Amino acid sequence: MKLIRAFGLAIGGVLAVYLVGRGIAEFFTVDYSDPASYRLDWGGPSLAGVFAVHTGPAVLILAGVAVGCAATGVGGRLTAMAN
Repeated sequence: MKLIRAFGLAIGGVLAVYLVGRGIAEFFTVDYSDPASYRLDWGGPSLAGVFAVHTGPAVLILAGVAVGCAATGVGGRLTAMAN
């Protein structure tokens, strides 16, 4: 069981790192002055929709990690401020 859990955590960690990296990269790869460049992307034709689809998972992952760290006591100062 420990091996399966470790494998699942590794796969989830790799997926999380990919989604966060993709969410950050989206801000640098979009041509803001040319709506045609992101019109056919997922979430298009609006820029807000594109960012919601591409950076939304990154925001959720980072929020989940922050809540998880605060709940388990990892993070030192963060948990001291929450108490």
